[in-house]
Amino acid sequence: MGEFTEQVVIITGASEGIGRALALQLAPSRPRLVLAARNATRLAELVVECEALGAEAVGVTTDVTQEDQCRALVDAAVDAYGGVDMLVANAGRTMWAAFEDIEQPGLLEDLMAVNYFGSVYCTRYALPWLKRAGGRIVAVASVAGLTGVPARTGYCASKHAMIGFFDSLRIELAGSGVSVTVIAPDFVVSEIHRRAVDGKGNPLEETPMNEDRIMTAEECAQRITEAAAQRRRLLITSARGRLGRWLKLISPTTVDRIAEKAIAERR
Repeated sequence: MGEFTEQVVIITGASEGIGRALALQLAPSRPRLVLAARNATRLAELVVECEALGAEAVGVTTDVTQEDQCRALVDAAVDAYGGVDMLVANAGRTMWAAFEDIEQPGLLEDLMAVNYFGSVYCTRYALPWLKRAGGRIVAVASVAGLTGVPARTGYCASKHAMIGFFDSLRIELAGSGVSVTVIAPDFVVSEIHRRAVDGKGNPLEETPMNEDRIMTAEECAQRITEAAAQRRRLLITSARGRLGRWLKLISPTTVDRIAEKAIAERR
């Protein structure tokens, strides 16, 4: 019996990137996966892959920016498996543009809708079930939620909001048995970069990252699984991110330079 055997696990943003890798990482331990994303075809394919590895799995087509769909996602998990043991709030979107180059301020609202409110909505409806189970919340944020990053103003803002929400919720849930683990990945090989938009709202279509120099989604998923199993408070996936967190207290301008260099080098 593994840590997640027969546990009911909801994963948002499950059709690709970190979410998909996490589903496949968990599957051999035979959990009951509830996989959510907007792409029904990819979800169906992932369900088959997870079942082949030993998991029970269902796919629920979900747009996390819609509160009613987040409620329906949790309802589907309860209808299928009787409860919720872990919520992985992973669905996300990003953009690459200096703030002065953003022609449509509504793009910032779009990022906040997916990254922040999508996490809030899912948590709202899963929480009563998580409290019954003494379960886990895993919030996949970013190192960009811990510091400023140039050309990522809207993304950083949404991830700062996300981390602030889950840090506050952790305090509120003290003694309830529900743990809150915040994940702060550095750059990860993921389709999220190809789907990123520029200041005009146009998809980049090609990743701006040097992908042979950054963490794979599979490695990130393995680290998330370990952190969730241990009910850790915070996981920062890179040495640069861990150093930056403390260096920011004593030399914030140094952290600014590190962030600027990281974006310039795309790694």
